[in-house]
Amino acid sequence: MDKRLASAARAEVSEVLRQDRGRLLAALIHAVGDFDIAEEALSDALEAALVHWGRSGVPDNPKAWLLQVGRRRAIDRLRKAKRFRARASDITRMMEEDEAARSADADAIPDERLKLIFTCCHPALEEKSRVALTLRTVGGLSTREIARSFLDSEAAMGQRLSRAKAKIGAAGIPYAVPSRDQWDTRLQSVLIVIYLIFNEGWTASGGDAPIRDTLCSEAMFLARLMSKLAPAEPEIEALLSLMMLNWARRNARHSPGTGLVGLDEQDRSLWNGDHLDEGLSLLDMAVARGRPGPFQCQAAIQALHVVATKPDETDWAQILLLYDRLLTFHPTDVVRLNRAVALAETGALPEALASVDELAEGMEGYQPFHAARAEILRRSGHRKEALAALERAIDLSRSPDEQRWLADRQAALY
Repeated sequence: MDKRLASAARAEVSEVLRQDRGRLLAALIHAVGDFDIAEEALSDALEAALVHWGRSGVPDNPKAWLLQVGRRRAIDRLRKAKRFRARASDITRMMEEDEAARSADADAIPDERLKLIFTCCHPALEEKSRVALTLRTVGGLSTREIARSFLDSEAAMGQRLSRAKAKIGAAGIPYAVPSRDQWDTRLQSVLIVIYLIFNEGWTASGGDAPIRDTLCSEAMFLARLMSKLAPAEPEIEALLSLMMLNWARRNARHSPGTGLVGLDEQDRSLWNGDHLDEGLSLLDMAVARGRPGPFQCQAAIQALHVVATKPDETDWAQILLLYDRLLTFHPTDVVRLNRAVALAETGALPEALASVDELAEGMEGYQPFHAARAEILRRSGHRKEALAALERAIDLSRSPDEQRWLADRQAALY
């Protein structure tokens, strides 16, 4: 095997996995009607690509090549399965699609991701499973990354994903975008999925990059796609607003020399004005529709951060009220923790510390809890306890960039 070609093949497969795994997998699930077989077929196709491209070079359209090979590998797997007779019509259809693909536009890979999201977010599935399965299939996150998002063990999350895929097959859940009158039962789960994909990219729990641009871009693309499909939907507008207001700070959030830069320490001249304007405009549109929701609360909180010209001009009293409103939608420990931070920023340190300590039992394994508690302890004059909390936060962090940032804060206390 030519070393140069083999290196190019590995690079191209890596690029496809970063940029187009979700789109390819969605297309294969649409063709096969089975999550596991589609995932196995895509894996087969990627392995085949390393061999064939390493010998003959990367084809003109690698994504189309992978989709076609994946479809054929899926056909082979169905033929070998015990349920061959029951799937005979599917095999015939897939063979016809494969034949049609030969004469089709090489770039015409169907974008089935929105269908896949709604399938994963069907009401027949538990909400946590809906979010996790979509993160795995559309976002391409690993089981470990998803488990981290939910504060679960990797083994427990793996079992949850397997059960969710089995239930989709057993219940005959349709692979389709539902009609508009059915959206309300699934919309919030879909939006949570998209935001978690963005958040995983923004916090970059895995890999060396401080921000995983592909995941953030995937989430923003999906939010825009949904906005086109359902215009004038305030929570979709608010979700896109929230992501844009965060994305606007991308260039200031990480410094090559110092690593992660906290919001109150960022150079605001590096913030992207166009993104800020779009985010604020989207929030205005969402609020004007008169149908409040949790993403509007979160976007409004972020807006109050970015409109302040200096950190000490942030309207923390208003942010605290917004967290109170958000708790009516999502009475979770994470929201309570964020509210406690806002409470501390208003100067109510004893009340904030009491609120945080009430959450200790359920958030022992949650890194932001210990980081937030450390800061409140520091401001309250409890130096030793703050050092211990920071040590625990560092131990729980899986991001080298975040570990350095926490270590710097710890060093400042000595």
